[in-house]
Amino acid sequence: MLIIGIQDIQLSAREREWIATPQVSGVILFKRNFASRTQVTALIEELRAERGDAFLVCVDQEGGPVQRFREGFIRLPALARLGELYDRDPQQALALAEEHAWLMATEMRAIDIDISFAPVVDLQRGNRAIGERALHAQPASVSALGLAYLRGMRLAGMAATIKHFPGHGSVLEDTHVDNAVDARSLAELRRDDLLPFADAIVAGAEAVMMAHVVYPQIDAQPAGYSRIWIQDILRGEFGFRGVVFSDDISMTAAESAGGIDARIAAHHEAGCDLVLVCKPEIVDASLRAVRDAVPCDPARLATLRGGVASTWDALVSNPQRDRFIAHLKELIS
Repeated sequence: MLIIGIQDIQLSAREREWIATPQVSGVILFKRNFASRTQVTALIEELRAERGDAFLVCVDQEGGPVQRFREGFIRLPALARLGELYDRDPQQALALAEEHAWLMATEMRAIDIDISFAPVVDLQRGNRAIGERALHAQPASVSALGLAYLRGMRLAGMAATIKHFPGHGSVLEDTHVDNAVDARSLAELRRDDLLPFADAIVAGAEAVMMAHVVYPQIDAQPAGYSRIWIQDILRGEFGFRGVVFSDDISMTAAESAGGIDARIAAHHEAGCDLVLVCKPEIVDASLRAVRDAVPCDPARLATLRGGVASTWDALVSNPQRDRFIAHLKELIS
């Protein structure tokens, strides 16, 4: 039901109470929760001790500007570097997309992170929040690179979360701080932004994260709490049967639904399985809003749990890892 954020590098007594609540399905970690690999591994072990394996531990470890854990981990290039290479050498870019995904996901799985919310399959068309997080401006290129990324994540034992449906890359505004409106028709969106999502869903992407963008020619509500987008298009037309995440409900563009309780209700009623509550200061209000709600089905959560993982020592001694790191360094330099 809820994926919540915590404040610091250790759990407080109050946060332990949050985590014990059945309506809390997982935790998302941020830079504020990270001091070192040893520390964050211990924090994850604390989380597991509270709720065991029937609980999701999540992060955004995309690479480039959005990499929450840095010291002690591989420096991952922004996904845009893969798109730039794709224009010069498509086959090499596809190979490196798979390697980028494998490196990211194997490191996260080695410290018992279930999900890194990836890959971004928005188009690189000037959005302030997306920027170089996107793979490419052209839909077919994003689709090809995104499918390679899914393959790499799966090889590492991690479910893929494609974001931000139905496409956040073609509007200027950053929904963290502004409302965003995309005035294009559904036909235009199908031709462009929706193509990488459709292909990734056919390839079996396990989860989708919604965008807080309004597409007024389709619905007056932002996509994240639009039954048209989630039920009619994503589930109906695209046949998606996996898990639907909201984007963070503390973002400015989510406020149009009303207060915290109204935002959570709107997302759930539209069809979101899991709602992101990233700011600790709104967790208490969020828990009050769902205190009588039925927790998320454990079987749905199980589809997102990480697969069998290497230990950290086994991972760093793997020669394949060294080869992949050397390849990615060419994109950073």
